[in-house]
Amino acid sequence: MAGLFEGKRVLITGGTGSLGQVLTRRLMTGSEGVPESVTVFSRDEAKQHYMRLDFMHQTSATDEVIFENSRQRLKFTIGDVRDYSSLARAVRDSDIVFGAAALKQVPSCEYFPWEASRTNIEGAANLVRAISEMDLRVETVVGISTDKACKPVNVMGMTKAIQERVLIEGNLQHPQTRFVCARYGNVLASRGSVVPLFLDQIAAGGPVTITTVDMTRFLLTLEDAVDTIFAAVRSAAPGDTYIPRCESARMTDLATHLIGDRKIETVVTGIRPGEKIHEILVSEEEATRTVYGEDGYFAVRPMLPELAAPVPEAAFVGEYSSANHLMSTAELADFLRRKVPEAIAQQPLA
Repeated sequence: MAGLFEGKRVLITGGTGSLGQVLTRRLMTGSEGVPESVTVFSRDEAKQHYMRLDFMHQTSATDEVIFENSRQRLKFTIGDVRDYSSLARAVRDSDIVFGAAALKQVPSCEYFPWEASRTNIEGAANLVRAISEMDLRVETVVGISTDKACKPVNVMGMTKAIQERVLIEGNLQHPQTRFVCARYGNVLASRGSVVPLFLDQIAAGGPVTITTVDMTRFLLTLEDAVDTIFAAVRSAAPGDTYIPRCESARMTDLATHLIGDRKIETVVTGIRPGEKIHEILVSEEEATRTVYGEDGYFAVRPMLPELAAPVPEAAFVGEYSSANHLMSTAELADFLRRKVPEAIAQQPLA
């Protein structure tokens, strides 16, 4: 049986980001079928240049086999999701689109809310518009969302929440394309996340900054995030939002583990603009239309009646908050050893 992406033309907006690079690498391995092409669409030519070098200059025999045809299959296009024309040119020959372009730093979005709106909302609207107005044969669009879009309190989450709704409504504008979303929590070791920050602070001799001692976050790796996105392509119905079942941890426990027995001070700095103490992946309002997928993921059904599907009463999952699924210190240590041993699992928890 052909793989999920066999012979497909795949477009990744924001493809030079941490997620985009791992997503590209997974696609290029052919583990889910060999795509005809993978196009990275972004506005940063320097990142594209270094990403191209990274993919072309592979040294191991296995990589030589995997990337042998990358000059033909892996493509790079300069453009911006805010610019309708450049996005329309990129998407017109695509079968599957992953919408990973985003302004995602919480404080930056607070200080530049209109810029966040242009990328996170207008970018999604441009994608739907291009597919609809040009009547394109795009099969699936997966919008990459965040736990901060659930009951949002910051600009980043608010714009991502509207992005979800813009893409879901796209199913009505162009029913021939399946628009779905993938929503997940804090990605370990991605650019701008808490783990690289803690590691940099530790390497500099401290202090390690903790915003509040009560703060919790969902944790998953970039590979887990890609697994969620692939599951959405495989199984999501039009308008679904796919969500992984994540573990969560206190940020103080994470800092303690990373510091280990080193004499490094921790300092409580207070919550940054727009931060939550606890994150939520499924709200109590969404819980009544959320089902357990057979593939181990939650699927939040759309609220639009034209897209809604019956939800069994037994499917009610309740609010899914990072405060309610906390790992013990021993469980956190085991989680980090399994998920990111090269970067994190160096010191025992106290």
